[in-house]
Amino acid sequence: MRAIVRDRYGPADVLELRDVDRPVVGDDEVLLRVRAAGVDQGVWHLMAGLPYPIRLAGYGLRAPKNPVLGADVAGVVEAIGSGVTSFQPGDEVFGIAKGSYAEYARASEDRLAPKPANLTFEQAAVVAISGFTALQGLRDRAKVRPDQKVLIVGASGGVGTYAVQVAKVFGAHVTGVCSTVKVDLVRSLGADHVIDYTREDFADGQQRYEVILDVGGNASLSRLRRALTPKGTLVIAGGETDGRWLGGTDRQLRALVLSPFVGQKLGTFVSRENHGDLIVLKELIEAGKITPVVDRAYPLSDVPDAIRYLREGCARGKVVITA
Repeated sequence: MRAIVRDRYGPADVLELRDVDRPVVGDDEVLLRVRAAGVDQGVWHLMAGLPYPIRLAGYGLRAPKNPVLGADVAGVVEAIGSGVTSFQPGDEVFGIAKGSYAEYARASEDRLAPKPANLTFEQAAVVAISGFTALQGLRDRAKVRPDQKVLIVGASGGVGTYAVQVAKVFGAHVTGVCSTVKVDLVRSLGADHVIDYTREDFADGQQRYEVILDVGGNASLSRLRRALTPKGTLVIAGGETDGRWLGGTDRQLRALVLSPFVGQKLGTFVSRENHGDLIVLKELIEAGKITPVVDRAYPLSDVPDAIRYLREGCARGKVVITA
């Protein structure tokens, strides 16, 4: 089968389209014929091996353990392991796979769910990772309640487009922060107010928010706190820098250290890949309450270009790979 592989960490130039063996599935795994795969910032981190702690987390110290990139996926079940009971060959599914930038990928049964009936494969392939982050950040970490004022920093990006919609599902009054060319997009997602960060400062003291979800940009912790109510909650779930050791996580670490000493709740979280929340996202999508935003699609052979485009910060919503 064809797959995008790399033998070493580095920029997008290390990626190659090669013929490799089809994955062999375990007892609790599913073999998927990949129809589409999502692109997210995590893909870049695993490709580059940065920040360095990623390598210590089990992905390979000197070289990648799994040469095939990609996690977000949508496709058709090709074969199942002996212990799989939820799916049969021919089922259309979405979720998280191991190496989805390929014609075939394997996935754990509990990381998949039936594809939402009202989505294409391309739309379904960009739901899981960003959807998990938005849902769990607002529901579990921020505990958003009806009528709360919620600020989404990075509202036009992969996670942000889901976060605006999820916050509205929870009954919040939502303000999104984005650039000029993306204002109309964020408004179309249901945001009650949109701040163009090139013209306005969300931390100018004019408005304070009970919840801030920061999934883009690198606003300082002090600026974010100025926009937060005295008892408000800040959840930092994004922000990229060139730091080779921390890679933007320094704000998260400082927030966790400071939080016990102030009235505001400051922190971060790591999203959990699980079947239950895939079902939650599926039901919200089929009910018309959430719609994936796909900026553009690239063929499998152009994965390097797709990752470069994402890193430029121009994407409106998600970028997808068609296999």
